[in-house]
Amino acid sequence: MKTKIAIALFTGALVFYLILMGRQGVLLVGSGDGPAMVMGAAILLLPLLGIYVTYTTLRAGFAHERLARLIAADGLELDTSTLPRRPSGRVERDAADALFLRTKADLDAAPDDWRQWYRVARAYDIAGDRRRAREAMGRAVELEARDREPR
Repeated sequence: MKTKIAIALFTGALVFYLILMGRQGVLLVGSGDGPAMVMGAAILLLPLLGIYVTYTTLRAGFAHERLARLIAADGLELDTSTLPRRPSGRVERDAADALFLRTKADLDAAPDDWRQWYRVARAYDIAGDRRRAREAMGRAVELEARDREPR
């Protein structure tokens, strides 16, 4: 719950900031001065970009949270409690790689199962490969949404 409160506070602060930016952009566009109008138009693009990025990030976060609840309910979350860790708390590289290979083999056996994509995404994350983790989680979200569609 603390995380959701923090997200709400940060989103609220961002919205406030975007409103201020938008107001400043409108004032500059309305000034009648050529360079100020161009700068105002550019400033107006920033809130639009901010809204888009915030929306897509929150949407992805809620989708990932939903999948995490479903995986936990199915008892399929990756168990990392016994894996050796570095002093920083991160799983040691060899153990993370071995975990990834096991989950990848499960995915190869069931490539259309969103649960396996979710598990591979978590394994990528544990191994420190954030880009591939995001890609695999996106695939899990797509497949789970497809499974929910009435046929």
